[in-house]
Amino acid sequence: MNTIKETNFHFDGQTAFYRGKVRDVYTIHDTYLAMVATDRISAFDVVLPRAIPYKGQVLNQIAAKFLKATEDIVPNWVLAVPDPCVTIGRQCQPFKVEMVIRGYLSGHAWREYQAGKREICGEPLPEGLKENDRLPEPIITPTTKASVGHDEDISRHEILQRGIVSEADYQLLETYTKALFKRGTELAKDRGLILVDTKYEFGKFDNAIYLIDEIHTPDSSRYFYADGYEQLQNEGKPQRQLSKEFVRKWLIENGFQGKDGQKIPEMTDEIVSSISERYIELFEHITGEHFEYPDETAVSERVERNTATALYRIANKQSS
Repeated sequence: MNTIKETNFHFDGQTAFYRGKVRDVYTIHDTYLAMVATDRISAFDVVLPRAIPYKGQVLNQIAAKFLKATEDIVPNWVLAVPDPCVTIGRQCQPFKVEMVIRGYLSGHAWREYQAGKREICGEPLPEGLKENDRLPEPIITPTTKASVGHDEDISRHEILQRGIVSEADYQLLETYTKALFKRGTELAKDRGLILVDTKYEFGKFDNAIYLIDEIHTPDSSRYFYADGYEQLQNEGKPQRQLSKEFVRKWLIENGFQGKDGQKIPEMTDEIVSSISERYIELFEHITGEHFEYPDETAVSERVERNTATALYRIANKQSS
């Protein structure tokens, strides 16, 4: 497959380049960001050795759709989506926390609960819950945004005490997070899905708060199928879900959780193909649209050409 594992472009006005876990980010004139969603995949804060066909396109197009669908709640960073794998937007100064919000006890929260914890990020959890149970109310469980290594849980009290975010800004972040999760839940329900948990990232531009990065994608969110949810819970069976959790579970079952000395299991063609299929499945379910397979010849050249053209137009528009 003609996947995009990494890019090495050089655009007019390029002032910086950053390679994240799954994105290559180009800074233009210290004003704009051209973000390429590659086909790299990470789990437990480790980039896995093989790229996943179409993953970048899936993430970028889902994010573009839901950023557009939520711009009445909070402004976002996007200026253009010139390619299935590329978004161009304002360079915002990011807050150093990720706003994680959970409506159900799943994933990391369940693993903590199973280990005996009854409080996550200062949020109390009732006794007697089972994996994937709905919580009485959605809870916000922020994490630090680590440049290197693992993100860590942090409470609202710690964020304010350490001055990571001002109280006024944090109150807004909480308000936006709850409103975005409510909208995401409604949009998911329309498609027969349950938005289980997700994360949002915010930044500042001209002293205003903007929603940045991606939202409601399988890398940042967890979805269950609504049909059959109650029955599976009553029977104590695993939920049918569309998220990256199945990748984490596969790694755990094969002895890898990102800890020192652990080896990443072999990613066979079958595993890579199955992950790709799950990403496409989520795209079609959550958007209600048919996934359009791109022309697979010279993908890198296409991405570079479309991005350069869009950057030229944006620069000319701003200067005129």
